[in-house]
Amino acid sequence: MKRRTFLLAGLGTGGALFLGWALLPPRQRLVGSTLPESGGTDTGGKAVALNGWLTIAPDDTITVVVPKAEMGQGTHTALAMLMAEELDCDWARVRVEHSPIDKIYGNVSALVEGLPFAPEADGTLVRGIRWMMAKTARELGVMMTGGSSSVRDCWMPMREAGASARASLIAAAAATWGVAASTCRTEQGAVIGTDGRRLRFGELASRAVSHRPREITLKAAADFAVVGKPMPRLDSTAKSNGTATYGIDASLPNMLYAAVLMSPFGATTAPSVTAAQMAQSRAMSGVRAVVSLPGSRYGDPPALAVVAESWWQAHKAAGALASATASGASAVSTVTVLQDIRDTLRNDDGMPLRFFGDAKKVLAAASRTVDATYEAPYLAHATMEPMNATVRVSNDGAELWTGTQVPGYARAAVAHVLGLDDERVTVHQHILGGGFGRRLDVDYVAQAAAIAKTAPGVPVQVIWSREDDMRHDFYRPATVSRLRAALDADGRVTAFVAHSAGQAPFKAYSKRVGFLLTQSGPDRTSSEGTWDQPYAFPALHASHSETDSAIPVGSWRSVGHSHHAFFVESFIDELAAVAKQDPAAYRATMLQSHPRALRVLQLATEKSGWGTPLAPAPDGRPRARGIALHAAFGSIVAEVAEVSVAADGRIRVHRVVAAVDCGLAVNPNIITQQIESGIIDGLSAALNGELVIEGGTPRQSNFHEYRLLRIDECPVIETHIVLSLDVPSGVGEPGLPPIAPAVANALFTLTGTRLRSLPLRMPSEASS
Repeated sequence: MKRRTFLLAGLGTGGALFLGWALLPPRQRLVGSTLPESGGTDTGGKAVALNGWLTIAPDDTITVVVPKAEMGQGTHTALAMLMAEELDCDWARVRVEHSPIDKIYGNVSALVEGLPFAPEADGTLVRGIRWMMAKTARELGVMMTGGSSSVRDCWMPMREAGASARASLIAAAAATWGVAASTCRTEQGAVIGTDGRRLRFGELASRAVSHRPREITLKAAADFAVVGKPMPRLDSTAKSNGTATYGIDASLPNMLYAAVLMSPFGATTAPSVTAAQMAQSRAMSGVRAVVSLPGSRYGDPPALAVVAESWWQAHKAAGALASATASGASAVSTVTVLQDIRDTLRNDDGMPLRFFGDAKKVLAAASRTVDATYEAPYLAHATMEPMNATVRVSNDGAELWTGTQVPGYARAAVAHVLGLDDERVTVHQHILGGGFGRRLDVDYVAQAAAIAKTAPGVPVQVIWSREDDMRHDFYRPATVSRLRAALDADGRVTAFVAHSAGQAPFKAYSKRVGFLLTQSGPDRTSSEGTWDQPYAFPALHASHSETDSAIPVGSWRSVGHSHHAFFVESFIDELAAVAKQDPAAYRATMLQSHPRALRVLQLATEKSGWGTPLAPAPDGRPRARGIALHAAFGSIVAEVAEVSVAADGRIRVHRVVAAVDCGLAVNPNIITQQIESGIIDGLSAALNGELVIEGGTPRQSNFHEYRLLRIDECPVIETHIVLSLDVPSGVGEPGLPPIAPAVANALFTLTGTRLRSLPLRMPSEASS
C-alpha cells in the first residue's frame, strides 16, 4: 500500500491513518527489523516494545528510541516531545536511548530537500522527482543527523508511533474491562474508563502487544499539551552534573589508548622516522606499540599511531616522532588556492543551478548596474570534543563506541577496514560534544579500526589532540562570489546574476563515504543561498564553478548558506544604498510575493526598534544597526545587529535581535537556544574565523590562534518566534547565516566602508 492510500490531515484539524496499517512500508508502520512482525515484544517482564520507536516498562518509564544524534541541539528532547504528545504519557517518566541501525530510521527529509529545487518549486515534475527521491531515501535507509532535518524528518514517524502505541494501550484496557475502545481515554500515562477505572500504561504494555491498530488518529494542534511548550531538556541534568557520557568518555576494562601523528595533506606515506626515533618512542613509559597506518578512502591520512596504557603516554611518545616527514605531501597554501578560485571565477561561466528571465541579457542591456565580488576563507569545525573512537576487535566481529552523525556509515567504515560484513559490527552511539557537520565524516572511526586491528581482543581508544583536530579537518571551503544586478530608474532589481567558485563540499564528502550518486551534476551546497533566496527578481541566473585543491573540505554548520548569505545580503544592502532606500524597506518591496519572509522581516524591524535613534556605545563611540534576512533549511531568519567600532579599530557587536519562522515551534526554549547558538557561532566566524594554510599545513593549531567569541564579546541576543501551524522546519543552522551580513551592513551605515571579505576587519581607525 502506497503512502497516498492513507490520509494525513493538516495540523489544524488533526488526522487519521486509515486502511491496512499492517500493510504499510516499514518506516510507516513503525516496525523495525529488530522487532518481531507482531509489532512488539515482551522483554522478560521488563520493558515492552510496542513498535520500533518506544518501549514501556512496568514502572511506567517510557523510553523513546531516537535515531538522531544529540550534539547539543536539543533533538532528543524535541523528538521525545512528539512521541509524548500523541502517547499522552507523563513527561516526567520519559527518557531516550539511541536507536539501533535500521533502515526504518533512515533520514528521508535530508535527501529530498537536497534536491536542487527552489523551496517554492511545485508542479507535476517536481512533485514526481521528490516522490522518487523519498522512495529512494527509504530504500537506502541512511541514518544521518544533519541539514537541520531531525524534527521535520521525524515529525510524522514519532507522532504516528505515539498514536499507534496509545491506540494499542486503549484497546488492551477496553478488552480487559469488556467495553468499547471508544469509551476510553488517556491521560498522563493511564487509560481511563467512563466509570473512572484506570490502568497505567506500565500495567497494560504487555497486553497491548497483541492489539495492533489498523487506524490511528493524530491530535489537532489545538489539543497539544506538550508540543509548543518549553519542556525541560532531558539531557540538562546529566550535562550539568558531569554524568553525561560522550564518545571520549567510553571506558572499558583493559583499554589501551592511541595518539596519532598524521601526514600532511596529499601525503602518500606515513611519516618516516629513523630507527633511533622509533626506539626512543617505543622505550617510553607505558608504550605498547608504534603502528604505521596507510590511511583509507574515508579521508584519514597515512599516519603513525602510538598505542599505550594511557592517552598521555601515547601523546608524549607521538611527540617524540614529531620531526618525521612524509613523501608526497602537498605544498598547497591558501594564498595560491584563493588565487586559483579567483582565476576560475573570471575565466569560467560555471554550472547553472537556477535561471529564468534571461538575466544576463537584461544585465548587458541595462544602463544602471552594480557589480561586487566577495570572498570567504576556509574554516575549521573546532568542536569542543575532539575526534575520538574506541574499537574492540574479536573473533565474533567488532564493536565501536563513538559519537557520530552517521552511525550506519561509521559501522560500514569499521567493517571495511576489518574486512567484515556490516552486521558483524556493533555501534554504541554516544552524545556528541559538537558536530557542525564534522562528524558526518568517519575518518577517525576508520583510523581507530585500523589501530585496533593490531591489538585483537583489546579495546583501543583513539583521541585526537586539539592540534590534530584543527590540522586534519574537512574544512568549510574558501569561496569567491561575483554578484551583479541591473536596476531600473526607481532602484528596483530587473536582473540578478550570481556566479561563485570554490570546492564542492558535498561531492567531496559523498565520494569519501561511497555515495556516488551525487558525483554528476551540480553540488547545490556550493551555492545554496544564491539560487534559492526568497526575493522576487524578474530575472535570475545563479551558477557555480567547481574548483579542486589538496585541501580537504566538507560540510560546515549551514554549509553554503554560511558564506552565501554574507555575499547576497551584503549585496542587497549595496543595492539599497545605490537606490537610496532604507535597507529594510528595500527588502520588503522584494518580498511582497513571499508573505512568510515579509512577516519575519517586519517582526525583526519592530522588535529591534529599526529606524529609531541609538545611544552611543559604553566607550562613547557611535553605534549603528544593520539588517539581514536569509532562508535556509525550510526556515526564515532575519537579524538586526547593533555595532560600534572601538578606537583601536575593533568591531563590537552589542545587541542582536532575531526573528525566526521555523513552522510550529515544538519547543520554544530549544529554538531560542539554537538561534542564539548560531548567532554566536556566526559571530566567531565573522569576526575571527580564518584558517590559513602554508606549505600544506594549517598555521592555526589551537584556540589561541583560532579564536572563538569570548564571553565579554558576546552581545545581548533576543529571539522572537513567528507563531505558525506549518510543519516544523530547521533551527540548528538557520540562525548562523544572517549575522555576518547584518554586522557588515551595520558597519557600512556606521563608517561608509563596505567590507566584502570575511573575517570582517576595519582597514584602520581612520575609517571609523
